[in-house]
Amino acid sequence: MAEERAQVIARMTGAVYTSGWLAVSQQMVDRFADATGDHQYIHVDPERAAQTPFGGTIAHGFLLLSLLPRLLADAGRPAIPGVVMGINYGTDRVRFVQPVRTESEVRGRFTIADIQEKAPGRYQQVLDAEMQVKGQDKPALIARWIGQFVVDASA
Repeated sequence: MAEERAQVIARMTGAVYTSGWLAVSQQMVDRFADATGDHQYIHVDPERAAQTPFGGTIAHGFLLLSLLPRLLADAGRPAIPGVVMGINYGTDRVRFVQPVRTESEVRGRFTIADIQEKAPGRYQQVLDAEMQVKGQDKPALIARWIGQFVVDASA
């Protein structure tokens, strides 16, 4: 299985994977506001937010960032043989490029920049992530996302 894993990793490095579209609903934004305590009116008050330059409510930047795992799962990235768990390691160079109005659709575009074995059975994956907004030229956010995954040592 180790040889098969090495071949899959070699094919993945440099590859680009794009998810399907996901609607960012007002309910999703409201639930995120409740979970985080961030009830700023630009996120949760459609009438008041309509008077801002945004023209309506917008998603929290951190909500958008938190959607990256969901979008990656939908992007068709091949399974790496023997993986038993994935762990977030962090993000670098996160930028919220433009706001996302509620009820907009977003998708993730992920480029696998690097995958390296850091210790026996533990790999680090570096992804360049871009969240695109349907009908917009500029992305909503860009980030370098670093994750680790653990493989079954007996595999």
